[in-house]
Amino acid sequence: MNTEITQIIVNEHDEIIGHKIRSEITSEDIYRVSALDVRNSDGDILLAQRWFLKKKWPWKRSVAVAGTVDTWESYEDNIYKEAEEEIGLTWYVFQEIDKNRRPNYFSQYYSVIVDKPIREFVLEEWQVANLRWFSIEEIKHLLVHSPWIFLSSLVDRLTKEFL
Repeated sequence: MNTEITQIIVNEHDEIIGHKIRSEITSEDIYRVSALDVRNSDGDILLAQRWFLKKKWPWKRSVAVAGTVDTWESYEDNIYKEAEEEIGLTWYVFQEIDKNRRPNYFSQYYSVIVDKPIREFVLEEWQVANLRWFSIEEIKHLLVHSPWIFLSSLVDRLTKEFL
């Protein structure tokens, strides 16, 4: 019996058309991702650095929380699960903000304001190498001078917002 997690496969309109085991997803398949934009009351943005042994994009900075939507989940179910697993974030209400399409996935974004120091987050070490609050000025500087530190999807998103 194969115990690998299956993911939802959708068409170009984000309508479910099937399910596939993660390892069998091809570049032609479109799947779903949930992502959480975490900011504090000062406007700083919480960014995660992906664990160094991740198969895709190790060490890159990304949104604080993100994950692929499994077969039994909605976008919303997934983001609450991922927030608790990856950074220990519970008891917050996330606001749905927007959805966009990348070449092979739809990404539903949520947002939340959290005023906590980094030491109070609990990291899932095989997912998140570290977390850090970035000011808007730091983000702008890094987008211009070191964009390669970010996932390309985050570069696109932050560039639209700040540059």
